[in-house]
Amino acid sequence: MSTIRDVATLAEVSIATVSRVLNNDTTYRMTSETRERVWKAIADLNYKAPATQHKRGASNVPGAFRKVGCIVNLRGGKYTDPYYLSLLSGIESYFSENRSEVAFVRTWTELEDSETLIRTFSEPLDGLIVMSHLNDATFRYAQSKVPFIVGIDTGYREIDNIEYDHEQAAQMAVTHLYEKQFREIGFIGGSEGKMPMKQCRRYHTYLNTMHDLGLSIHDEWVLDCDWNDVTCTRLVERLGRDHLPRSFFATSDLMAMATLRALANMHVSVPDEVAVIGLTDIEMSKYANPPLTTIHIPTESMGEAAAQILLNRINGDSSLPCRIVFPCNYVIRESA
Repeated sequence: MSTIRDVATLAEVSIATVSRVLNNDTTYRMTSETRERVWKAIADLNYKAPATQHKRGASNVPGAFRKVGCIVNLRGGKYTDPYYLSLLSGIESYFSENRSEVAFVRTWTELEDSETLIRTFSEPLDGLIVMSHLNDATFRYAQSKVPFIVGIDTGYREIDNIEYDHEQAAQMAVTHLYEKQFREIGFIGGSEGKMPMKQCRRYHTYLNTMHDLGLSIHDEWVLDCDWNDVTCTRLVERLGRDHLPRSFFATSDLMAMATLRALANMHVSVPDEVAVIGLTDIEMSKYANPPLTTIHIPTESMGEAAAQILLNRINGDSSLPCRIVFPCNYVIRESA
């Protein structure tokens, strides 16, 4: 186990300086570079200050109130994406009925800051729900601090995972457009955690389905918007009226609605000139103009399932890690 002296040596500072950082002592002048170097050393060495060491099983008493953390896969405001809000709604709904609460919600980018990472896990937690594929160092640090972790769409094999069927969803979207007689199908998406868009399951399924249907793939119609609606609108508009495909599969409803906005700006009629199908079926998609055809993902049910499995683990379930895949279904509206 690392000591405070080890941290000081790695950070090239005195033991007193490490102590001041740990105690958030602002009376002593210190550069931000020095403070960051200390926090990085603490994270690298997995140092646990004696007063803040995590007590596994601190709430391991029948009927005790459980405290759980959540990590979401967002770059911007953590309460602005309807997909993750719906997952959180399912999680909190189940917890509220089972003497539990969400102690914090962090984004994976917030936890890339060493100081934020250390402070986030400074208090004992009974469990953690991860809705993002973290970098390996962050995930291992979380494992060292929290006794039970359940993932939603993370891909980690050593923990329980809840997910929707990415391949089924993408295949359904492309097949629907094909059955509506659309032969030019563009793709709009973004990365999956740290994985680039073109390595993601939805993109691979798009390619395979297009190939199986005998359809051509045009690189200029494959748009990586990095889950930013402004970027999405700009990329679609940049194609120009005369170079648009006859349809788009957007891998989130927010990006599908950004696409509809771009097409409206270009005075392109939907679906007469260009059709659009989304993925997720967030609440606002039914109010898009025109109402968005999409693939429904049962996000609240996924959140409830993750919460239930986590509480089962906390309460003593020691079975092998499970993988639960939720099916998707069509929601046919007017955009495709």
